[in-house]
Amino acid sequence: MKHILMIATGGTIASKETADGLTPQLTSEELLAEVPELEQLCRIDTVQLMNRDSTNINSRDWLQMAACVRGRYDAYDGFVLTHGTDTMEETAFFLNLTVKSDKPVVLVGAMRPSTAMSADGPLNLYNAVVTAAARESRGKGVVIAMNGLILGAHGAMKTNTVDVQTFQSPNSGALGYVLNGKV
Repeated sequence: MKHILMIATGGTIASKETADGLTPQLTSEELLAEVPELEQLCRIDTVQLMNRDSTNINSRDWLQMAACVRGRYDAYDGFVLTHGTDTMEETAFFLNLTVKSDKPVVLVGAMRPSTAMSADGPLNLYNAVVTAAARESRGKGVVIAMNGLILGAHGAMKTNTVDVQTFQSPNSGALGYVLNGKV
């Protein structure tokens, strides 16, 4: 059974709708509790690195994320970073340049908060862990796994601010797909 580290950084995937708007509140353990099917897929440990809106992510945070992966590299088979979508493509690109890894490093987020009627976070998280645990993901660099697509960090772009199919890779296409729990 694969051993995956989930590194939580916040974003809509960890947010609840409040009177003040969306606020990242869910911890990494609470996110995992929303997807109990993951227990049959692999062993997962979590690190709550930060819990913020991704518009506030900066270069110090990127360095912290990279150090978290590198510092735990030998202990895990793959890594999943939960992240907000506003700066996800920049974070993925940075990590792709700075974390030299044959092991999967997968960024995931959501367009709808956990309190929405049709929250996309739980399925996106499930698919990201499937991607991180799949042998097909080795050696592909940092990827974004959202809404069934697996996109390379080098070409991923946020193309829509409201649609769950927000990330595309118009110049190079998808690296793969997650369908029925398989890459």
